[in-house]
Amino acid sequence: MEATLEFIGTATTLLRLGGQTLLTDPDFRPRGKRAYLGNGLFSKRRTDPAKQPDALPPLDGVLLSHLHGDHFDPVARERLDRDLPILTTPAAGRKLGRWGFGMAHGMQTWETTTLADGLRVTSVPGEHAPSYARALLPPVMGTVVEASDGAGPPFRVYITGDTLFRPWLRDVTDRLGPLDAMVIHLGGTRALGLLVTMDGDQGADLVELVGPSVTVPVHYDDYTVFRSPLGDFLEACRSRGLAGRIRPVGRGETVSLTS
Repeated sequence: MEATLEFIGTATTLLRLGGQTLLTDPDFRPRGKRAYLGNGLFSKRRTDPAKQPDALPPLDGVLLSHLHGDHFDPVARERLDRDLPILTTPAAGRKLGRWGFGMAHGMQTWETTTLADGLRVTSVPGEHAPSYARALLPPVMGTVVEASDGAGPPFRVYITGDTLFRPWLRDVTDRLGPLDAMVIHLGGTRALGLLVTMDGDQGADLVELVGPSVTVPVHYDDYTVFRSPLGDFLEACRSRGLAGRIRPVGRGETVSLTS
């Protein structure tokens, strides 16, 4: 099966799995605009996205890890098709429904739904902040997408969402099976003095823990709250002998997810 990722910016990607296309975490604001992250916190975008909504191909659905301004921005709210299926957390699904996205579906952890023939999506856990500060940030989820053409085992890709590294993320592979690819949200994001997304070392920890054949890093340099650049992750992976599994991609570029 052909499987590719086109990187638009931040955590916004186009996943093409066989004949299906998914959009992840749509953020189309231009460089210099600010994203609201809650609790009075804003962050300025440093980069321009590689695409705008009118340049997107036909979509089979949207995967949204959580409803932060750098993952679903006002451009997406205004210009995305209101009839698109959007799979997200229950809290985000309720708000998207109020905004007119009638096909938004809030998924419970470990819930599986089918988006199209041969395309299954499972919500998997994530933790956006330490437990003592969880109320300060919205709930977050990762997703595992399984695409099948009927000719063999499904192709399985894990999109981490904005989670910190936690040993219990091993449940993703224990429950769902080995991963062909992982799209990992990095950046070492700092908010209100807290680390709220994986830095380079935590990202390498997760590669070791779940063992995907291919890992594509995203969400690492687009906003001022990102403090751990891509080089931190690449060096951490190199020092652990993992460099051959990592596949960086530039904005506007497309990479294969197959090994």
